[in-house]
Amino acid sequence: MPVRTGDSAPEFDLEVIREERVRLSDFAGRSNVLLVFHPFAFTQVCEDEARDLQENLESFRNAQTEIVFVSCDSAPTRQAWKRELGAEFTFASDFWGHGAAAKAYGVFNEENGAPFRGTFLIDKAGNVIWSLVKVRDEQRVEMVPESLETLRAAE
Repeated sequence: MPVRTGDSAPEFDLEVIREERVRLSDFAGRSNVLLVFHPFAFTQVCEDEARDLQENLESFRNAQTEIVFVSCDSAPTRQAWKRELGAEFTFASDFWGHGAAAKAYGVFNEENGAPFRGTFLIDKAGNVIWSLVKVRDEQRVEMVPESLETLRAAE
């Protein structure tokens, strides 16, 4: 069952590049986190979502919110795709242990070995204040406006 609004967010520990990792605890007390799971790099719907996040990055940062964009692709694949897109937020890998973070958040698809489209807005205290999970492979058009509205209401 996916983590829901009102739940405490599970810790995650994800590879960014070889010697760099990102953890929920890195943000505790200083920044909100928009944790965005998606199935695969270099796919159209995932690219559209990444571009939507990039276009709204300033609004998220103004709301003291960092974006962590996650799939089970390897870290080098994640970083190559990030460069291709020109994205300026964190692309993290849940490759090893395969899908551990997606499983902790209840959004790992056992059938294809990749996450469902799970989105979790986590406040500075580590609580999920908004969530959206799509088990069908469809774009989350409500992801940006609804999460930003939640941040505005929380101020």
